[in-house]
Amino acid sequence: MAPFNRGTGLLVIEVRHSNPNGDPDQESEPRTIDADGRGLISPVSFKRKLRDLVADKDGPAWQAVQAALSLSDGRGYEILETRGRDRGEISKMDAQTFTQTFWDARIFGNTFLESMKGADDKGNVDHFISTGVVQFGPGVSISRVEVERMTTTNKAGVQEGKDRGMAPLGWRVVQHGVYAMPFFVNPMMARKNGCEASDIELMKFLLPHAYRSTASAVRPFVEVRHAWYAEHQSPLGSCPDSLIIDALTPRRVEGQDPQEPSASAADYDFPGALPEDVRKRLASFEDLVQRDWENVGRAA
Repeated sequence: MAPFNRGTGLLVIEVRHSNPNGDPDQESEPRTIDADGRGLISPVSFKRKLRDLVADKDGPAWQAVQAALSLSDGRGYEILETRGRDRGEISKMDAQTFTQTFWDARIFGNTFLESMKGADDKGNVDHFISTGVVQFGPGVSISRVEVERMTTTNKAGVQEGKDRGMAPLGWRVVQHGVYAMPFFVNPMMARKNGCEASDIELMKFLLPHAYRSTASAVRPFVEVRHAWYAEHQSPLGSCPDSLIIDALTPRRVEGQDPQEPSASAADYDFPGALPEDVRKRLASFEDLVQRDWENVGRAA
């Protein structure tokens, strides 16, 4: 039996003069959809923010997580997708050790050592390839976004023989945009991944902090305005995901052209609740940004 119920979530992300996800194929230009010019945030980019927060065990985010959730010392919260990992040592792990060690492998799945799958001399390595319990969809802006570009300079030179530096069009940002990123918790994969409810709670805690705690010079203002989470009444689900996502997705205010770039959050209507006929089909519904995390551990 699955240890938790199905979950449907929606992140509502506001971007102000920031690059929420640079495209390496376009010199780190903010990602956009060619067909209509709407902004795009890849699932890989967002999950990287969560991994970074968990990997920094000396950071304030992890310290707050431990205080709020009272995470078990006997369970590993290491990150598989990290630089400098010892592939040789990891490949020697059995299924139980592997899943108990890496939080991101439990929750997002993994394709580690894919070439080893089914190798006769390696024994059972199926645990190195698995689908995640949590799947993030792409974050897509409600309207087309406008990209602003500017050349930046550096007082101290970065090249030998030069006393100053310049990055032509090095600052490329979205002037303003509101993005909707859906995510889904599928407990059907938990048995293979070893994912437990505590792993999901850790992710839920980190969602509001994903951008503000990993800000950079080109990404100073990317904010999760809402992190909606709907828990179904069973592991199989008790309500179509589309009803939840569609009801919570922001819309441009009446009278505005939805195709034109927005100037501020005032250009949108942000839903604050679900219709009653949808809400009654769920076990719980909340905005994780508004949850009182300090009292979660005490309530448990």
